[in-house]
Amino acid sequence: MKSKRANIAEYILYLWQIEDYLRAFPEQAMNNTELMELNDMMHQEGIMGGGHLQLAKNALAEMEDLHDELLQTEAPYKAVIQHIEPSLNLLKAKTDRPTMSDVEACLTLLYQVMLLRLKKQEISEGTETVVKDATQLLRFLSKTYYDEHASEI
Repeated sequence: MKSKRANIAEYILYLWQIEDYLRAFPEQAMNNTELMELNDMMHQEGIMGGGHLQLAKNALAEMEDLHDELLQTEAPYKAVIQHIEPSLNLLKAKTDRPTMSDVEACLTLLYQVMLLRLKKQEISEGTETVVKDATQLLRFLSKTYYDEHASEI
């Protein structure tokens, strides 16, 4: 399994991808211990029809806490958020959860773009620009998270 400490954003995206995979192909869990454990968790948490594992929710909450902290202490981070915020607000308005956090909106954007690429669908230039900004923000968060937890790896 991807390491949460090494890159927390990739860890969350990985879990979301595995959730979708297990919903589509539950029989594949029988061939892999890690998938079987995650499949069992999904059943226990009642999210086979939708939603996210508590593991993903907890990691997202950690990222959001770090995001809130950085907004108070890191001017460059705050500038990145202010730059991307209008695009994130538009993205949120188009979802069924317009009150989601900026961090979750960035992750959702990257996940949706990944799905579009897998389907070989075109991604607009404007979306690509927002993806670059979201990636920069998540990279900064993940690196800061890693630096704070490096001794635990």
